[in-house]
Amino acid sequence: MIENVVTHADYRRLGLGRRVLAHALDLAWQVDCYKVLLATGSKRETTLRFYEKAGFLRGGKTYFEVRRP
Repeated sequence: MIENVVTHADYRRLGLGRRVLAHALDLAWQVDCYKVLLATGSKRETTLRFYEKAGFLRGGKTYFEVRRP
């Protein structure tokens, strides 16, 4: 489960976020995970396209959460 990928503004557009996600996926596949979920609260199209370019599919699952009261 990956949640809230954030890169400091001074370091954006350098490929760091993409590399971190690629590495996380590589690690998951090495230990035989069958899927990786990514959650974001962002509605920004640029953010959603970033995740798609990293290999994640939009709308594959409906995600619900409950937080401790």
